[in-house]
Amino acid sequence: MTIQQLKYLIAVVKAGSLNEAAKQLYISQPTLSKSIKELEKEMGLTILKRTSTGITLSSDGAEFLSYARQVVEQVDLLENKYLNTPHQEQLLSVSTQHYSFSVDAMVKTIEHHGGDKYQFSLRETRTYEIIDDVKDLKSEIGVMYMNKFNEKILTQLLKENHLTFEVLFTTKPHVFISRNNPLAAKDKVTLEDLQAYPRLSFDQGDHNSFYFSEEILSTLDSPKNILVSDRATIFNCMIGLNGYTISSGILSEELNGTDIIPVPLDVDDEITIGTVTNNKAVLSRIAKHYLEELHAAIDNYDIH
Repeated sequence: MTIQQLKYLIAVVKAGSLNEAAKQLYISQPTLSKSIKELEKEMGLTILKRTSTGITLSSDGAEFLSYARQVVEQVDLLENKYLNTPHQEQLLSVSTQHYSFSVDAMVKTIEHHGGDKYQFSLRETRTYEIIDDVKDLKSEIGVMYMNKFNEKILTQLLKENHLTFEVLFTTKPHVFISRNNPLAAKDKVTLEDLQAYPRLSFDQGDHNSFYFSEEILSTLDSPKNILVSDRATIFNCMIGLNGYTISSGILSEELNGTDIIPVPLDVDDEITIGTVTNNKAVLSRIAKHYLEELHAAIDNYDIH
């Protein structure tokens, strides 16, 4: 039995016929048929029932197929993680929305595990790509938020991709604004207060659905909107244009300076931020250490 034979079997079942599967696999039908028959002979069972109208799975074949899919999925995960990777081992890869505590935790992890030569990856990226990265094991850990608006959609998407969301903390929404913004003197701001100022949001690319937005209240109308792609740009727009963005309220002065401040947003909503991991993979020792540093970084902030 080979991985190739299992992949052939899965392709045949998906296509519904040997002829169609052979076309999709770019091999001849006799070659494909021979491969399946050799697999059946080696396993000592009939997997496919061949009829004049196509093929169907036998009861034994249905059970065998479920195991075959698991094996092929595991092989795909191994290939995504290790095949054609650089010679230098990548110690840890994390994909995250734009949170300073994700950076804090990575800094501490690198200080602890770095040594004289290393390769780490911290990817501040779009919501959908975080899910894709963890699904394909390009990253061991993802960091993203949910709230009552997007929870149902994102939970279903994570389930379909065999991913788990673990809560880090839940907090009330804040706005990030320039220290010189007229709203900076307020104890809290309302949505009405924000109407006069540019709303800043991270661009979600091809998946620019409200459900994938990195900011809550994405469906509310705003007369002034600016999409950005990175943290430096959003901070510059906060300072230069008196813009704002809605986030967790957690901001590292050590990493981001003191020009930007969080102010509570007076809305009936909450933000739950958590980690995303792959159910089919075991976290590395360094990934587990990163999670510890992530919790430690969050504990340093006054979350409310």
